[in-house]
Amino acid sequence: MAKTYNDLYLDTRQQLRKAGIEAAQLEARELVCYATGKSRDDFFRDSRLYAPHPVERRLEELLSRRLQGEPVAYIIGEWNFYGMPLEVDRTVLIPRPDTEIIAGRAIELAKMAGEHGRVLDLCSGSGCIGLAVAKHAENCRVVLADLSEDAIRLARKNTRRNQLQSRVSGVRLDARENPPDLLWDFNLIVCNPPYIRTGDLETLDPSVRDYEPLLALDGGADGLDFYRIIARKWKPALRRTGTLLFEVGYDQAGDVSDILTQCGYHNITCHPDYNGILRGVEATL
Repeated sequence: MAKTYNDLYLDTRQQLRKAGIEAAQLEARELVCYATGKSRDDFFRDSRLYAPHPVERRLEELLSRRLQGEPVAYIIGEWNFYGMPLEVDRTVLIPRPDTEIIAGRAIELAKMAGEHGRVLDLCSGSGCIGLAVAKHAENCRVVLADLSEDAIRLARKNTRRNQLQSRVSGVRLDARENPPDLLWDFNLIVCNPPYIRTGDLETLDPSVRDYEPLLALDGGADGLDFYRIIARKWKPALRRTGTLLFEVGYDQAGDVSDILTQCGYHNITCHPDYNGILRGVEATL
């Protein structure tokens, strides 16, 4: 029996809800749009039209992958972050709403830096934070830095996609090493490092554990390895009154604040996410 595009959406949403997927409404819409090749506006416009059988079969294949645990962002190959379309694949973490809190604060700090402000997005992954800063703080220049060559390749593609290449560059480096001589004098270093405790990796949801890159997840025995190293080694890359801004795990704000204090930072401030959990920690030299 032929189904309308809206029927496909409702059936998909029902199956996702039955599988316990919280964002079933959003994911159903994204899967249907991807399967049909329609934009969201086109989908709503055509929702009462009948879908061709090849589209139904294509959607069944996509839904099967999702029900087996593959994140929808990897299935469709892109995700929206802070109003920007970003290409994503299994070499980078999927941008999450929690990180938009960090991006929003980074934008504020970049704007405060004024003309010619310099921002470093360390452990940049897809480039989501740094690109959001570049888009909304138009006077600053941004460097995206990551250990993964694949991540830097993807971040550069996202830079071009959002037409920010005149003010954004990408570089491959290891955040655990001393900063290269050319990377210094930043008003802001923003970083969403790996922060999952090694012993907790196996307990992660399968959609994270089995698909997202281990390199971007494993923060060492207590999840704090990168915070200790970056707070100490990257101080010389900040301007005298520069700011270091971290995303942290749900229970790490206190520990990261202590690390920053021990490393000689001042004006330590914690920022809550949409649920009131402290997910951002910033400090100045």
